[in-house]
Amino acid sequence: MAKVLEFKLPDLGEGLTEAEIVRWLVDVGDVVAIDQPVVEVETAKAMVEVPCPYGGVVTARFGEEGSELPVGAPLLTVAVGADRLEDAGAAAAPGGQSAPSGERAASTGGTASAESSGNVLVGYGTGAPAARRRRLRPSALGGVPAPAAAAAPAPAAPAAAKARNGSPVGEPPGAASEPAHHGAHGASRETVRAAAEGPVAVISPLVRKLARDNDLDLRRLTGSGPDGLILRADVEQALRAAHAAPSLAPTAQAAPAAGTAVGTAALPTGAEERIPLRGVRGAVADKLSRSRREIPDATCWVDADATELLAARTAMNATGGEKISLLALLARICTAALDRYPELNSAVDTEAREIVRLPGVHIGFAAQTQRGLVVPVVKDAHTRSAESLTAEFARLTEAAREGTLTPADLTGGTFTLNNYGVFGVDGSTPIINHPEAAMLGVGRIVPKPWVHEGELAVRKVVQLSLTFDHRVCDGGTAGGFLRYVADCVERPAVLLRTV
Repeated sequence: MAKVLEFKLPDLGEGLTEAEIVRWLVDVGDVVAIDQPVVEVETAKAMVEVPCPYGGVVTARFGEEGSELPVGAPLLTVAVGADRLEDAGAAAAPGGQSAPSGERAASTGGTASAESSGNVLVGYGTGAPAARRRRLRPSALGGVPAPAAAAAPAPAAPAAAKARNGSPVGEPPGAASEPAHHGAHGASRETVRAAAEGPVAVISPLVRKLARDNDLDLRRLTGSGPDGLILRADVEQALRAAHAAPSLAPTAQAAPAAGTAVGTAALPTGAEERIPLRGVRGAVADKLSRSRREIPDATCWVDADATELLAARTAMNATGGEKISLLALLARICTAALDRYPELNSAVDTEAREIVRLPGVHIGFAAQTQRGLVVPVVKDAHTRSAESLTAEFARLTEAAREGTLTPADLTGGTFTLNNYGVFGVDGSTPIINHPEAAMLGVGRIVPKPWVHEGELAVRKVVQLSLTFDHRVCDGGTAGGFLRYVADCVERPAVLLRTV
């Protein structure tokens, strides 16, 4: 007998609570091997492939590409056992011929007894979980193996339509062929009793919580998802309809458009566009909102003559070897300044009401990518030379562009360097990257008239800005830090005093 095992979205570490399905790597009916990647997901930190610890036949997938699932929600179910594998082999082989048993064993990563590898992601445990009752789906109600049901979609269509029309997802297959001569009242009583006793077609705990918080009976909803699955959009639409119902005229029975927000002015149909705040964009929104709520920030800025810094970089690169980047030199200046002003390399413990001075300097830098703004972190920047900083900046920038940054690459920063000059702007008042205490902003370097050695000259001028947490220091400390950075930019030889 086949045993159906449910594989849930594992804990991906770093405090992540949800992930977006980017691409399914397997279909229903596919035979998967132990530890074979089955889905590619995107978290607030990075994109990762999730391996399945079971070997067998995929009988169900939960969630479409582009949908968001919380940690612990079902990803897919896998049938493990000789009977199910035999059915899969018969369905996959040409002419209905079963694949050799040796090939089936190889495709599943071993014998049927080796059901789980134990090689799982962070926080998901190591043992094979006990078999759980999986949610019945119309394609599985008739006892047909998943591959066969996938090959013949026509019989499943009436069942799916019945589920969408309000019948319970777990309705026995005999109910579809039940004669209708019992009368309308008898059918209504049967429907009410089935709705009261049958399962609710909801997978996401977030959807259940949203309905529970708003006293909404999920059994009264018709799901718009696959096989009548109730989605978050269905619950939100029902809540909007409930709020708008008192103001509707008796003849206006239609629910409001799905894009109309409660409590906002009505917009012309098709005039608005809604973009979900999830993935990287959602993580950025959450972090910046928290920073604004918790950190009383202030900003000071100064113009600096960067002519000598650019000349020093040219001289360093003229000696051969790896080219030194301007960002690496600015990071080297920041580490020296943080050594003088350690207040700005700290964080605030709000619960303990303490300022935590951090021993190491881990510099994050803002990088704009196709996935949005990310902040890779150069670890132990205070111990690195200009060459080492250049190489690490280059590695992280390339990984950010390719979308291969790991959660470790994006966490642990203590200070951020934001070079917004690459966008052609002079200044900015950025939001601090919570829970850090400061961020140095660097504008574009452009020729400007400047008084140099008592005479007016055209020099390469840059605007530097420092946004800092006013809880960790006062304006004198912040001003001293920024002035030291500007002095190093104007006279790089100042750095020799700290080497």
